[in-house]
Amino acid sequence: MESSGIWGLGYFALEMKSLFSRAPKLLIGVVHLRPLPGAPRFSGSLREIIDAAVADALAYERGGAPAVFIENFGDVPFTKSSVPPETIAAMTAAGCAVRAAVQLRIGFNVLRNDAQAALALCAACDGSFIRVNIHTGAMLTDQGLIEGDAYHTLRYRGRVSPGAEIFADVHVKHAVPLGDWTIEDSAHDTVERGLADALIVSGVGTGQAADIADVERVRRACPGAKLLLGSGVNAANVQTYLRFADGVIVGSSLKRDGKLANPVDPKRVAALVRAMGSPK
Repeated sequence: MESSGIWGLGYFALEMKSLFSRAPKLLIGVVHLRPLPGAPRFSGSLREIIDAAVADALAYERGGAPAVFIENFGDVPFTKSSVPPETIAAMTAAGCAVRAAVQLRIGFNVLRNDAQAALALCAACDGSFIRVNIHTGAMLTDQGLIEGDAYHTLRYRGRVSPGAEIFADVHVKHAVPLGDWTIEDSAHDTVERGLADALIVSGVGTGQAADIADVERVRRACPGAKLLLGSGVNAANVQTYLRFADGVIVGSSLKRDGKLANPVDPKRVAALVRAMGSPK
């Protein structure tokens, strides 16, 4: 399928459809951006960052993934509030380059929790979904206490990117819930009161597998919701999770040799795609 450009009407019409309409079980790859301008570890070359992002997106496409998240993974330490303008500018440059290079659907995760920046990136780069780490409730994180802001996120979406889907974490990784909210209660509120389009369940940290019992609990609590796995998925365990989930978000295990710092390996992507289509 060809587009007449980033703003081609035919492509935009496709983007308005739910991402979940493309496959029975969804695979979203993750493009981990290297440290961006302003981050402590920025290398000094935005061009190299963009080239690496495009190469990873192309690898996901060659391997058969239908969509990718683009996130500012290298920008540690993260802010718990809005990211600075240089981060949004750099992510826009990377997002537009990826958009021009691949036919994949693209989305954004602006760490730690800048949902409005992610929606603005969708508007600028023809993106169609975002990830929000804390959409409702409050979590104690390595950035301190972060509160969800579904109220402003939903209203801002209506103004700048009404077709973008909101995928929201439940008891997000690298954090613990404030208070004694169960994962079932948090999931139910995220869907029913936060109006998230999909829920994400992950392990305790990047690349760590979710507790299958937690996944099953969220599925039972929200039987009609779309549910994604947010960390720790690989070709060996994916079918276990797909008993309850509608799809997976995968980055670490799809890198060369399974190492987070390496480029994406299209062979690993293809192996995961095959595993997702081969129930045991």
